[in-house]
Amino acid sequence: MDLDVVNMFVIAGGTLAIPILAFVASFLLWPSALIRIYYWYWRRTLGMQVRYVHHEDYQFCYSFRGRPGHKPSILMLHGFSAHKDMWLSVVKFLPKNLHLVCVDMPGHEGTTRSSLDDLSIDGQVKRIHQFVECLKLNKKPFHLVGTSMGGQVAGVYAAYYPSDVSSLCLVCP
Repeated sequence: MDLDVVNMFVIAGGTLAIPILAFVASFLLWPSALIRIYYWYWRRTLGMQVRYVHHEDYQFCYSFRGRPGHKPSILMLHGFSAHKDMWLSVVKFLPKNLHLVCVDMPGHEGTTRSSLDDLSIDGQVKRIHQFVECLKLNKKPFHLVGTSMGGQVAGVYAAYYPSDVSSLCLVCP
């Protein structure tokens, strides 16, 4: 074989091998980085933005799309050991003109974790109410959606603060 042909195969093989090896190495060494990139990509594609809001020394992390308007906002609460991005597969089917808010429940992902926190259902409801007040979501009734633990929190929230809630959707509470 001619030396130029061999060099061409080495260059072509290296061009393909380097990105493939980089991906495999990152998958094996830093899987959480790939997952974060995946969620970042889908949030960006769906028009969701991540923000933080504080109530005293407590930080809430949430993602949202749209602005409050004449239609009620939708607040989505995830289940135990999940996070706000679990709703992205649902968000893609919702109209873009709705105001959607997906919050990290207390003790999850970007929301404050503290060993002193009351993580009972009542404690979670109080924290979610603080979040709702910080965002002023309760200026008018909003739709409340919850799944798993978030469904239980949503149900109790609707019982404690019925004037805040326009409708309640419980997915596998």
